[in-house]
Amino acid sequence: MLCRRISIGILIGILSGAASSQAQAPVSAPPSSSPQPGQPPNDLDKVERVLAARREYQIALEQLRMHYMQVGDYLRAKWAEDELIQFHRILKQPYRLELDVPPPSLKAAYNIPEANDLYKRAMAYKDKGWGGNDYIDNQRRAELLFQQILTNYPQSDKIDDAAYQLGDIYESKPYRQYQRAAQYYERCFQWNPNTQFEARLRAARIYDHQLQERTRALELYRDIITHETEPKRIEEAEKRVRELGAAKKY
Repeated sequence: MLCRRISIGILIGILSGAASSQAQAPVSAPPSSSPQPGQPPNDLDKVERVLAARREYQIALEQLRMHYMQVGDYLRAKWAEDELIQFHRILKQPYRLELDVPPPSLKAAYNIPEANDLYKRAMAYKDKGWGGNDYIDNQRRAELLFQQILTNYPQSDKIDDAAYQLGDIYESKPYRQYQRAAQYYERCFQWNPNTQFEARLRAARIYDHQLQERTRALELYRDIITHETEPKRIEEAEKRVRELGAAKKY
């Protein structure tokens, strides 16, 4: 029981920090949600409302929990804590990736100790656990810490590594958010063209096999052949370029 309480306390702390970061982070203006004449209305304003409601709900629950802790009402504090934990275990879809994934123009430029610390903490949780809620909670902890790097330290030289790890999380079985994963893999090599990670190949595989976007997959396979030096990656890319080229003939 003690280990479980400590584990939940760590999760609450990370979630609280993430909520604060999201609330304070500047949000770039999205494209106008007003439809052009003759076009159906889009979903942008509705998605923005959902995302804002999620943040407000999380912050309100954490504030309620802290209130009950301060006045010594530990039963109601536990109710709020349990509700907060369950809220974060729910798989949430991004709906509009341009509101979720930072732009490709960022650069992994500076060694920032605070970002390095967040990255180390995230890697200590990622892929850990014995399955079930323990594993999912650790993936969620890691996800939030990686996202904090992108939100708080967008010029850190850890943003490309964080993007790769987020792609791996979103591709994993508990998430299976393949479009989201592919875009984070792409940000990894867009923010650092010399990344050590196989981000181009991971993105290409998703476009190839999960999303069936073969044109984009071919572009990435060709980029691997042009830009990478790891023989196994190049060999796989060349093989798929030949196979996809042959398939187009029929």
